[in-house]
Amino acid sequence: MVDPDSGVTLHGVRLGLAVGTVELVPYDDRWPALYESEAALLRTGLQGQIGAIAHVGSTSILGMQAKPIIDLMVSVPSLRAPRLFYWALARYGYQLEPLDQVPDRLFFFKVIQGRPTHHLSACESGSEFWTSHLAFRDRLRADPALASAYLELKRRLWLEYPGDRAAYTAGKERFISDVLRA
Repeated sequence: MVDPDSGVTLHGVRLGLAVGTVELVPYDDRWPALYESEAALLRTGLQGQIGAIAHVGSTSILGMQAKPIIDLMVSVPSLRAPRLFYWALARYGYQLEPLDQVPDRLFFFKVIQGRPTHHLSACESGSEFWTSHLAFRDRLRADPALASAYLELKRRLWLEYPGDRAAYTAGKERFISDVLRA
């Protein structure tokens, strides 16, 4: 069921946003199960093409308000992925974002009923992208005060840039780099 103002309902959980917009929703304790379900699907469907799978982003932080999009990260042997990899992901609804400018990753998004509901970053295991995303997630999981500070920044940026996800994301960069340097 699609509500044009609120996203897609998947397994009873509201997911998805209009492209380019920002909205933070309360933490949903079903997000980890949605991640596990999607990770199992990818493990089965991409067997031999991917290594580790990780739940990243704010939906992976207990209690954190987040955009209602499940972020996954998979390790691949090389970013020079064969076409078979793209076709396999396409079978599960993932599309490559060809204009993505983030180094060290391939970015895919899954669209259900016209709304992006999942983001998938493919990167080489041990790459800067891989290690920094896991390190940031783990720091927020371990430090409630740091997670609270991050949430306050996200709320401020959401109010400032509700229709500009690029500006919202850019506004978080300094905080993230400061956490990773610490």
